[in-house]
Amino acid sequence: MSDRRAYAAGAAYYDLLSGELVYRAGRAAGVKLLDLQPGDTVLDVGCGTGLNFAHLVDAVGATGRVVGVDRSPDMLRVARRRIARRGWESVSVVQVDATEFTLADLGGRRVDAALSTYAMSVIDDAAAAWARIRAVLKPNGRVCIVDMQEPTGAARVLAPLARLACTMGGSDIDAHPWNLLATAAPAVQTRSLRGGHIQVVAGTVT
Repeated sequence: MSDRRAYAAGAAYYDLLSGELVYRAGRAAGVKLLDLQPGDTVLDVGCGTGLNFAHLVDAVGATGRVVGVDRSPDMLRVARRRIARRGWESVSVVQVDATEFTLADLGGRRVDAALSTYAMSVIDDAAAAWARIRAVLKPNGRVCIVDMQEPTGAARVLAPLARLACTMGGSDIDAHPWNLLATAAPAVQTRSLRGGHIQVVAGTVT
């Protein structure tokens, strides 16, 4: 089964199997580093089932807007149920590949910020997705990429487990997609969590 088919097939069980006890910390840290303001419009790239939405809605407030893009109709079906259950009128999702979305897919409005958590390492062409993010971002917009690498230091003993988790999720643990942001932003803020396994990198893109 291809990574894309596996990604879609796991939608119904994603929230149960996503390891949120480990990975939720990265989501929370990513939103914090984005420094979102009330009224901001934020793009969630590879939003999946919407596990970032609660964090983002809290950050942008009642006047803000959250837009999620994802290629998988199965993932977005779960995300839409989450939106309806929570009554989030300011949250919308668009079914489109992260390497192909345009400003028109976002209603013609550029975004103040963009977040991608544990998604860029799944995308076949992360550079193309990065180009799409930059194309819809306002000048001096904030971007945060949260993704995975092998644990470091004493935590390296857990590297086989980390690799297994990434393989099961279709992620490339060696992709290091945050480097795309680091080369485009004059300065970045970083957080290293869970023994270095989770990398959180944010910056302002001019």
